[in-house]
Amino acid sequence: MSIWDKVKNEALNQFIEVIEWLDESGNTIVYRFPVHNQEIKNGAQLIVRESQTAVFVFEGQIADVFTPGRYTIEGGNTPILSKLGAWKYGFNSPIKSEVYFVNTKQFTDTKWGTANPVMLRDADFGIVRLRAFGAYSLKVADPATFIKEITGTNGHFQVEDIDGQLKRAIVTEFSDAIGELKIPALDLAAQYKELGDVIRGKINEDFKTYGLEVTKFYVENISLPEEVEAAMDKRAQMGALGNLDNYMKLQAADALRDAAQNEGGGAGLGAGLGAGFAVGNQMANAFGGMGGGQQQPPAQTVQPQAQMIPCPGCGKQNPAGTKFCGDCGGKMEVAMVPCVKCGATLREGAKFCNECGSKQEKIKCTGCQADLPGGAKFCNECGTKAPE
Repeated sequence: MSIWDKVKNEALNQFIEVIEWLDESGNTIVYRFPVHNQEIKNGAQLIVRESQTAVFVFEGQIADVFTPGRYTIEGGNTPILSKLGAWKYGFNSPIKSEVYFVNTKQFTDTKWGTANPVMLRDADFGIVRLRAFGAYSLKVADPATFIKEITGTNGHFQVEDIDGQLKRAIVTEFSDAIGELKIPALDLAAQYKELGDVIRGKINEDFKTYGLEVTKFYVENISLPEEVEAAMDKRAQMGALGNLDNYMKLQAADALRDAAQNEGGGAGLGAGLGAGFAVGNQMANAFGGMGGGQQQPPAQTVQPQAQMIPCPGCGKQNPAGTKFCGDCGGKMEVAMVPCVKCGATLREGAKFCNECGSKQEKIKCTGCQADLPGGAKFCNECGTKAPE
């Protein structure tokens, strides 16, 4: 290449005709347009697209900010530049300046999360450790402030370059907000949106100094320690069963019903009541101390009803141990006698034996007319053979 070709290429590269930027990365916030020797030709065209802002920096100071549109770089478009610079060559000379394109679109699906558990004092479970994560969207609200406070002279600034600092600020505001709101651990899942709105407001107060704005903030999940989640599952089971006192009463009533349907009513009653009381007491003990030190009133003890037996005279049910029937007045305690035929034990006064069916009439000795006991084959008085 001859020396004249080099001079020609140098002359062509010295002045920029069109200044524009197309973002192909999707995560670039600030891009400095490459200018040879920082010389921009007077009359050059500046194209700023939607979701962009162009910031001119002259002699280390922000000279002007251009919103979306097409501009011609000349004295009329850069009044601040004309004040800052002593343009001894006039506006026909090159403008030595830097152009920074700032991406003002929303950067979505930016993740955040707690690296370490956040301590919280809960009314139900005492001190618990929370972990949380989610996502947020942010954008540059003030390009000039963002360049002055964050970017500086960085010619290619991306979301990853500030992501760590933003996450730490978010976790700090999350811990502060969840402590101030004092939302019970059991109700956290129902307050994600409200909690996110509060945190977004707090974050924007801090991010405003950077020229940034968080447009959306989402809390996707707040997790508790395994032991607390297990306690919450047990409390949910309690809620499904309902009132403990009513639960034990129902168990006792079912036990009485089952006992009445069985011949061995006493054994069935005791087993049923014992099962009902055992389940109720275990559940009461398990959940009695879950109130964070709050004393729970003791559950009322259901007293089992007395065993019922029929009256030998009228058949009316009376409590066991009653001496006389409450309906007919008959005597409840009846002596037991043997069957006159087979000797089986019968109630005194029974007319027939429930074993052999014999009619219960006293048998007299044919010799001495003495009363013979049931099943006797000979008279105890005279030895005469008992009639068959």
